[in-house]
Order: sequence, then structure tokens, then C-alpha cells
Amino acid sequence: MQERLEQIKKQLHAEQFKLTPQREATLRVLLENEESHLSAEEIFMLVKQKSPDIGLATVYRTLDLLCELKIIEKLNFGDGVARYEFRTDDHPHHHHHLICLKCGKLSEIEDMLDDLEERVERDHKFKIVDHRVSFLGYCETCKGDE
Repeated sequence: MQERLEQIKKQLHAEQFKLTPQREATLRVLLENEESHLSAEEIFMLVKQKSPDIGLATVYRTLDLLCELKIIEKLNFGDGVARYEFRTDDHPHHHHHLICLKCGKLSEIEDMLDDLEERVERDHKFKIVDHRVSFLGYCETCKGDE
């Protein structure tokens, strides 16, 4: 985790920003919960445990800055709650999401759309820079209830 914090610190400095204690606390929560797709409010509650004096507005500003610098990505799964995850340098859209409509469980699956993306670019002369796919349905536990 320390290595990733140092890398992000360098990114911030390159853009004339500092890694303040509040930003570091927010980043640590994101790194510790990387697979969880936390909302801003969930992030705030976890950051507050580490840094009790932090305000919700500070967490929102930090998340906005990290999104602007393309360190994290803001996701919307259609439930009115923005969630956050880290972007990867090697591939901008490296996975997709399965969202259970009953229990809200969120799972990730690998990107399987490379061939389709190439075809769309070729057939429509359209340069794709990113795509997002979410599959809505029922997880293994909930599908028997429907």
C-alpha cells in the first residue's frame, strides 16, 4: 500500500497538489477497501474513524480531485449512489460489473468486449477511449427467489 501511496503522491505533486493528511486518510480507506466500490458516505465514515476531525465536504473534494486526476473513477450503477474505484494504468476499462437487483451485491467480471470494441471502431470509424458495462439481474443466492 505504501508504494501505491507514494505513486499517487507523485501524481499529485506533478499536478501541483500536496498529499495532505486528509487526502492520505481518504486514499488509505480506498486502498484498504479496493474491491468494495464504496460510496462517498461510506468512505467518509471509514475516514472519520482514522481522522475524526475530517468533514464530509473534505472527503467529497478529495474524491473529486482524485477523479479529475484520473486516479479513481466515479461509478453509477443506477441506484442513485455514486461509488468509487481505482483506475488502472494498463487498461482503462479492465472489468465490468454484475449487480443483483434484490440484495445489491456487486461483483466484477473481466472485460470480454475487446473483439466487439475493435469491430465497432472499424465498422463505425469511431475511436473508443472507454466503455462501461453493468449487467443487472439476480445473484446465485437471490435468483431462486424470483
